[in-house]
Amino acid sequence: MRLVVKVGTSIVAPGGRIDAARLRALIDQLDLSQHEYLIVSSGAIAAGMSNLGLGEKPGKVPLMQACAAVGQSVLMHTYERLFFGKKVVAQLLLSSDDFTSPIRYRNLQNTLRQLFKLGVVPVVNENDSVSVRELEGAFGDNDELSALIATAVKADWLLLLTDVDGFFAPNGTRPRLVRTVKKLTPEMEALCNGHGKLGRGGMRSKLRAAKVASEAGVHVAIVNGRTPGAILAALEHKAGTYFPPQRRSS
Repeated sequence: MRLVVKVGTSIVAPGGRIDAARLRALIDQLDLSQHEYLIVSSGAIAAGMSNLGLGEKPGKVPLMQACAAVGQSVLMHTYERLFFGKKVVAQLLLSSDDFTSPIRYRNLQNTLRQLFKLGVVPVVNENDSVSVRELEGAFGDNDELSALIATAVKADWLLLLTDVDGFFAPNGTRPRLVRTVKKLTPEMEALCNGHGKLGRGGMRSKLRAAKVASEAGVHVAIVNGRTPGAILAALEHKAGTYFPPQRRSS
């Protein structure tokens, strides 16, 4: 089975600093001997801010680019340490052009196909340090990127890990966790507002990513990455919000 795991900034770097212990707990849940994994990881800008001593997220793009460049090396070093002795990891920094250009898209698929054959775990992020469009939200905090990647590699599952238990709908004074979404509607999207303090996404971008991936034949779940055993529970439909495939992958 092939799984794409998207890890949000709220999981990677809560408070602006990479939480290696939490990432280790997540990686320990991966059945590396049985399945193929690709990780879409946010957190580079937050990590860069921490290393540069910045207390607030930059408002200007050049400074955000600098934070991304500094933080990306910290992020990859962390993943290399956590996977040491288990799997080799590879870094891919992507932009929207890698999905809109037929040649670049084919090259991307060929690279990922070879990495999977070699037993490597690709760690993917937006190319924030040079691509301004990504910083301005072309992918929506890696959510859309994870859906596009899941489609490109014909993944069986896309797991969107965040800091809430899933998608909640109004239910009097206590919102109700929606366990299964068979069809995403504009009304559901309208219920979502805001985004994380350090990230650029939010529940709305996760719903849109789930729509893209599920329509491509991928099983999708939005689940709380802070919960022990979250990944296995999501795969067994025991946690989070599940989006069944709308059609089989070709």
